Amino acid sequence: MWTELIQEVRVAQMGVQILFGFLLTVVFQSKYDDLSDTDQMIYLITVVLGAVTTGALIGPVSLHRLVSGRRVKPQAVRWASRLTLLGLVLLLVTTACSLLLILRVATHDGFVPYLVAGVVFWYLLCWFGIPMWTRHRHTSR
Repeated sequence: MWTELIQEVRVAQMGVQILFGFLLTVVFQSKYDDLSDTDQMIYLITVVLGAVTTGALIGPVSLHRLVSGRRVKPQAVRWASRLTLLGLVLLLVTTACSLLLILRVATHDGFVPYLVAGVVFWYLLCWFGIPMWTRHRHTSR
């Protein structure tokens, strides 16, 4: 289970690192000063979420390195799995906040929150709904 978990984490890490790297550059753009106070607050929240998400998704790697060879693999897998699930939830929120900020700046239209809510619903369905349905439907009792 450890190998599968680490492979899953690698995929999520790549996405969060690209997103977080992009977010870190926004404040240095000249247009940043033109953002409304609300948009600047959304940006700050999104950057902090990106940092926290990065920590959660890199945590399993650090955990593995620090406990490797200590004969605690079941406990390490359990904790790494929890960190990964937390990281996925945080990644969903970080991505939603990023999308909200970008669409608010790009369109200034009232439909943006509804569009973001639709995307969040899609993420929830793909990342949690379908997997939980599959788990429930196809798990042997």
